[in-house]
Amino acid sequence: MENIDAVFKSIDEHQDEFIDLLRESVAIRSVSADPARRGDCIRMSEWARDQLRTLGAETSFWDLGKQQLQSGEELPLPPAVFGVYGRDKSKKTLLIYGHLDVQPAEKEDGWNTDPFELTEIDGKLFGRGSTDDKGPVIAWIAVLKVLKNLGIELPINIKFVLECMEESSSEGLEKGLEDNIDKISDVTYSCISDNYWLGRNKPCLTYGLRGICYYFVEISCARQDLHSGINGGSVPEALNDLMWIMSQLVTVDGQILIPGIAERVAPLTKDEDDLYDKIDFCVDTFKQETGSHGLISDSKKNLLMNRWRYPSLSLHGVEGAFSQPGAKTVIPAKVIGKFSLRIVPHMTPEATDKLVTSYLDSLWAKRKSPNTFKITSGHGGMPWVADFRDANFSAGSRAIERVYGMTPDFTREGGSIPVTLTIQDLTKSPVMLLPIGASDDMAHSQNEKINRENFVKGMKVLAAYLFELAV
Repeated sequence: MENIDAVFKSIDEHQDEFIDLLRESVAIRSVSADPARRGDCIRMSEWARDQLRTLGAETSFWDLGKQQLQSGEELPLPPAVFGVYGRDKSKKTLLIYGHLDVQPAEKEDGWNTDPFELTEIDGKLFGRGSTDDKGPVIAWIAVLKVLKNLGIELPINIKFVLECMEESSSEGLEKGLEDNIDKISDVTYSCISDNYWLGRNKPCLTYGLRGICYYFVEISCARQDLHSGINGGSVPEALNDLMWIMSQLVTVDGQILIPGIAERVAPLTKDEDDLYDKIDFCVDTFKQETGSHGLISDSKKNLLMNRWRYPSLSLHGVEGAFSQPGAKTVIPAKVIGKFSLRIVPHMTPEATDKLVTSYLDSLWAKRKSPNTFKITSGHGGMPWVADFRDANFSAGSRAIERVYGMTPDFTREGGSIPVTLTIQDLTKSPVMLLPIGASDDMAHSQNEKINRENFVKGMKVLAAYLFELAV
């Protein structure tokens, strides 16, 4: 680690250069959800490949196939970028995953600046992708630039997998990883920087993610919409049925009413329970930042466990019901209610589907409605949990301590990053989530940003992490 001070000094001296690199990447409108921007997504992949190639990495594209649009049109999926930096068999090998695509953004959506023009205001770098996930990818590239310019040999081998469809369910990536398993079978550890600190001031390492199960409840009462004045009171209405069912899924305090769900949750260990006592988290600040009128619990530990290590059920909307401003006296002929369950170890999508279907079928039988009723399960993803005491997390923790002078919080997250489990299963290597952005970065929202300080210190953490892994 004798070279690390020189690395830190160079990062400080060249930070404006690396911010310009981030600015260049933000300017590429790689919105994966917009077919009209598919060319930009491909250009973004090419840009990242060229950056790695310039640094001396062996690079290639993984063809991920085609995307079938609802219109029937086929579009090529953006290729995944695969980069190899070092092949020393005596060294450990780190797999780094990141994504290059972004969520849609328009100035008219409520942005204070052009979302595709990185703009610094009061030490904050505003732009789509600045924190999710172009900023962390550029931070890795910057670290390699510094090491190359200083003539410092990489302490470990690095392999990059960078995709440009993460914001669109990572379509094609799992097959791409499976098809190229021989290229990543020698990986020792894996690292993903695609999440955020729990707060604004203290770094964290993340060892768990919830999975997801999504459901559609479709109820039909007629061939076409009906007039509520003419037909109201004479027809059992589909929306009434749906509201009755959806009101019996979860209580006001978050208790899931579906039998069998709670019994499938992994028991809480003492080691994990102890972690929550040390986490820097303010319930009042969380309430204020979310703008919530109330919280399910005033206890820090209970609130965090409810967000991370216990399942939750959320209602998302009703398709087919009138939702525009004004009044419309219609009885909708067909409505589709949408809800999801965030699942945790030891739950699986398959077992959860059976429990949900059985419960909804029993509710429908009680309703005794003549209307048609159908349950459909949408996308599902497994939860992920890692051993926060392993060598990968220990290296990450030491790196953060070196840069920030404090031990990081060990956290889980309520959301899902499906590629985490895919990489862990395929490489048989420990995966760690190492965020560099703060909780208020507004990923996916208007005015997405990353703080200059987080970006610069994030580069230092990633650099230190490489050397700590080599120990």
